[in-house]
Amino acid sequence: MDRPTAEGEVPWSDRELDRAKSERRRPGARSADSWLCPLFSIPEYDDDPRGLGLLDMATAGDPVDQGFVASLARPGGNITGLSSLTTDLAGKRLELLKEIIPKLSRVAVLWHPDAIGPPLSWKEIQLAAREQGLRLQALEVRGPEDLDGAFRAASRERAQALVALRSPIVVFERTRITELATKNRLPAIYDDRVFVETDGLMSYGTNQADLHRRAATYVDKILKGAKPADLPVEQPTKFELVINPKTAKALGLTIPPSLLLRADQVIE
Repeated sequence: MDRPTAEGEVPWSDRELDRAKSERRRPGARSADSWLCPLFSIPEYDDDPRGLGLLDMATAGDPVDQGFVASLARPGGNITGLSSLTTDLAGKRLELLKEIIPKLSRVAVLWHPDAIGPPLSWKEIQLAAREQGLRLQALEVRGPEDLDGAFRAASRERAQALVALRSPIVVFERTRITELATKNRLPAIYDDRVFVETDGLMSYGTNQADLHRRAATYVDKILKGAKPADLPVEQPTKFELVINPKTAKALGLTIPPSLLLRADQVIE
């Protein structure tokens, strides 16, 4: 589903979330039948998200682990939608980096330890790294002011590659992050093609466009009277690998032809 909906827009930025909150609490404001927003924004969105009339969810993260739903099969509350389950893809992203850098041994991980989603992703990538014999360096970022220092730390510890774990700060600062990765000659992999479209090297993850299109079916069911508690949280069915050869060239890397052939899109 595209961002515009029958009720307005999907609130992705802090400004949009604040505007939606103000509108919802304005005296005389019309009550929405369904709200569609990223899971990582729910705590920022309302003091008690479970108190919303209806809420539709489509984003990264584990809704069960975070306590938003009782189970994927039976959510049991006012929240349902689609889970992109990006934490399960941590090992695959490390494998893709190793295809580009065969002697890879040290990987920096850019993440926000206090945001929804990244702590679970951090545990998952630690497990995957141990299985693949890789050493990780945690680069904690809580705001834009932490980015320069994080990349300096990666260079100081001689990190050979970077994995960025999805959070609001990583998404909103993606242009700066991809620029810093190239400036520091740090091959990086992300979870979403939007990073590659802003000159990131490579992404592997859920096809977000497909995820949001499928979210429209939830809104339709809810508007027709279905209860979120009875609508199972669905898992993604489409994943995509996107590569930017121009960025690879700037980093002095050669993408193996076999990897380019497997890519869903090569951005020239």
